[in-house]
Amino acid sequence: MGGVEVWVFDARRPWNLANVFGSSPLKGSGDGDALRKRALGVEKGCITISYKSGSGNGGVVAYDDGDIEEEMSREKEAYYALLEMPEVDEEDADDDEDDEPPSSSDSKKRKSWSREDEDEEFEDEDGPPRQRRRSNSGSSITSSPTRRERAGQDSSNTSRSVTPVSDSPSPAQTKQPSARALRRRLLRLKHKHESVLQQYYSSGTSYSEPISSIMYSLASELGRGDNDLLWLAIVGVCSLELSGRTMSGVGASSASESGGLAGWGGERGERIRRILRDEVHRLNPPDPNERDIRGEIAGVIPTTARSPTDKSIRLSPEPRFILVRHWSLYESMLHSPYLASRLHVWTENGRKRLHKLLAKMGISLTQCHQNYTHMDMELKRVLRQRLLKYAPMYGLDGLVPPEASGHAMSREGWGFVRCWGWKACLSATDVGVMVGAILEVGSEEVPGAWDAKRLPRPKRAEDSEADSDPGNLLPRFWMAYDALSLTSESPTLLMDALPLAQHLHRAILRTGTSLLSKHQIRHLRAFRIAVVKDGPDVKLFTNPGALTKLALWVAEAIRVQERDRGDTIKIGKRRAAGTPLVLAGLDEDRGLYVVVGTGGGGGVVDFAAMAKRREERRKKKEAKDKKRQERAEARAKRAAERAARAEYGEEEDEEESEEEDEESSSESESESEDEQDTSSNKHLLRNRFGIAFQEVVQETNTRVRIDSFEHCVVEVQKEDLGGFLEALSFRSVVG
Repeated sequence: MGGVEVWVFDARRPWNLANVFGSSPLKGSGDGDALRKRALGVEKGCITISYKSGSGNGGVVAYDDGDIEEEMSREKEAYYALLEMPEVDEEDADDDEDDEPPSSSDSKKRKSWSREDEDEEFEDEDGPPRQRRRSNSGSSITSSPTRRERAGQDSSNTSRSVTPVSDSPSPAQTKQPSARALRRRLLRLKHKHESVLQQYYSSGTSYSEPISSIMYSLASELGRGDNDLLWLAIVGVCSLELSGRTMSGVGASSASESGGLAGWGGERGERIRRILRDEVHRLNPPDPNERDIRGEIAGVIPTTARSPTDKSIRLSPEPRFILVRHWSLYESMLHSPYLASRLHVWTENGRKRLHKLLAKMGISLTQCHQNYTHMDMELKRVLRQRLLKYAPMYGLDGLVPPEASGHAMSREGWGFVRCWGWKACLSATDVGVMVGAILEVGSEEVPGAWDAKRLPRPKRAEDSEADSDPGNLLPRFWMAYDALSLTSESPTLLMDALPLAQHLHRAILRTGTSLLSKHQIRHLRAFRIAVVKDGPDVKLFTNPGALTKLALWVAEAIRVQERDRGDTIKIGKRRAAGTPLVLAGLDEDRGLYVVVGTGGGGGVVDFAAMAKRREERRKKKEAKDKKRQERAEARAKRAAERAARAEYGEEEDEEESEEEDEESSSESESESEDEQDTSSNKHLLRNRFGIAFQEVVQETNTRVRIDSFEHCVVEVQKEDLGGFLEALSFRSVVG
């Protein structure tokens, strides 16, 4: 490492195990102490108290969010077992007899030797060998003596022995396994550990705790947490759902959400958001004398600050709309992926259902087409209650968060809002949408949309590369960076990006409607495929981020359609929660297709189901405890009866022994069911498109470029798309 120390904060999985468990080239060192000497203060990949940063040793430090310590014990054991193993080739186990020149005596004995080796190998598989000599060191496997030397030792020991001959072998006659048997045993261990690591790497991609929340927790531990860092952490957590980053990789959400802003990570994600709500309450204590507190308790969406100097963060019952404060209510509902997929707004009947929903709530088309901030105040006050009443009639149970219960800190599903005086009031989701639009659209796509007066900054060396960058990613990155870094002072740059965000979501609705209404989505074995190659927004979807958001919109619509029809895809013994989708966007200027693969998704919290599972687990636990107590009492009673019969010499009753066997088997079955429940929650159907893409590239002559943070996004030459998709259709894309 050249004395350089690198700290890695990453939410993507799988990890590079060399970074997690050992960043130094220790393979072949052959001594466990060398690991501790070379990496002082590091024990089996974990930093100890004696570790000193900047000591000059260098290395990679992977910051653990809990996954490494709690879920990767098997991978850790296999990694270090392989690291400490001596080098052994596959051919060594078969070439052991070829090392010595054959002789007449050897040829006569070869048959018996081979039988001995087979017996030893058979014993190694089923249990410990009957005759084994242990090494005093007990640490490393050493080469055993040749058969002639071992035979000579045995004969000499036998001749000097004064012990009478018996059928059982004496310790002096114990035979050590041959070198060939040891090599084969070592190879079996090596293959076993390698399969563990291969299974880890081939399971597909997923996302763990967001980096922003990890960094905020680190800042809090150092006593440096403040409102600005807290807001950036909240924006990072809330933006994951927008880009489809779930615990199953990039994909559409797979749960029937019952609670507003569903967000990332299922129950684990909700725990993180609960901590963030606690931090909001700690750093922004509400004043009970202020009028706005009553509005917050009643569930009114805040749109203004409490005072001209108000920069506080508040909780808000955010509906699952897009940019509701900066659009009309109708446009916000129409462009919501959650609402659009369930009302089928790409059809005429779907638009009528949206109009009927508004009519039932008592909101006229004139009112809902006005900007939300200009709507009648009384309608804004009753909007949430009417949505809770009428939305379930149209299958929109998760359109708004559930009713708040208890203290503000326990409001599950509620979002976050920050104000900058009278300048602006933005939700964390709004900020995520705007920053994403800066990265994915860019001012060159919408002339005149980006008129921000940027602050002067030094010319960066990377800016000279912008001309050769086909997607102009560097200028977009620095625009987004400036917009976020200056947000604590003023949200001007973010507000100037609002037209970009509106343009992107209008394009998603237009293009998605065209694909669905014209039936341009085909089914290829385990996934569906669609190609965007014409229309007014083709150029926009050459950006991987914009194409991914379109794919998520289409995948969510397909998933809801399949659910309504009762169609599911079975993968192995499990049923996929959603349909994997491959979406390709044509870049005519470069003569290629940008291809993204989205999985079934997963890990989105369902608050109603979560509460139901808690109650079921509590009842199940109480029932199990009661059964265990009854069984323990019954066993104690039978034991007392057996003891009493034993005093009189009576035999044990066969029926009682059968009852005990049945009880033990039922207990083992219940334990196995618990293990299955745990494993089903732990192992989700992950996105394997990145692995499948690489397999196709290795086995075909397709010209493919994999140059993205997301391996499920690739660039394929225009002429090679057909062959690429054909080869991909035979791959496992979800696992």
